[in-house]
Amino acid sequence: MTASLPSNLDRDRLPHHVAVIMDGNGRWAQRRSLPRIMGHRRGVDTLKKLLRTCNDWGIGALTAYAFSTENWGRPHTEVDFLMTLFERVLRQELAEMDAEGVRIQFVGHLESLPVSLQTEIDRAVQQTRDNPGIRFTVATNYGGRQEIVQACQAIATQVQLGKLAPEDIDENLFSRHLYTAGSTDPDLLIRTSGEMRISNFLLWQLAYAELYVTDTLWPDFDLAEFQQALSDYQQRHRRFGKL
Repeated sequence: MTASLPSNLDRDRLPHHVAVIMDGNGRWAQRRSLPRIMGHRRGVDTLKKLLRTCNDWGIGALTAYAFSTENWGRPHTEVDFLMTLFERVLRQELAEMDAEGVRIQFVGHLESLPVSLQTEIDRAVQQTRDNPGIRFTVATNYGGRQEIVQACQAIATQVQLGKLAPEDIDENLFSRHLYTAGSTDPDLLIRTSGEMRISNFLLWQLAYAELYVTDTLWPDFDLAEFQQALSDYQQRHRRFGKL
């Protein structure tokens, strides 16, 4: 049974799938004269609260942009910390997420991640694969352009082998070759820290998503901010290119 909603929200008009670009962890820490890693730690707490809220309110899917293909260009100490943080969070939080019915999946070029992190990812995905609750997708070592290129390569190989004809290629077939195959496209994209861009995130899947940008830094993105994002979403008229 889902939890009661705030009075300003209509359960029938909630987004089925919310995506978040969790921006501003480093700036949050720097403004407090703290190491950047403290911002990432606080950001994990914010994501845990958002996931639980979405699950409680009956939102079917949450996708979080955790680490992009471009993030490898950050200082090695920060990248190493993030990899260790992902691994530790999975180990510590898996039992609770499993008990709450969360179904975990990861998308991205996972083969380039540390082997120990890949092991934790595989364990989390397998352990929760049949859970009935929210689908929680973590985009890790993810890049939208990379995703589209690998889909094109896979389809081209099938054409070359004679398993597909060019005229067989349509949007549905293309979608089945993306990392997110089997998932619905996001209805709402939330980006924190005020940056007005999507940063190579879900380039195909966000074609008709509603965008909500807030100046709030990710560690400070709380329940009130999420309610505001959902309220804003519910005031929009989604036409999908039609009248």
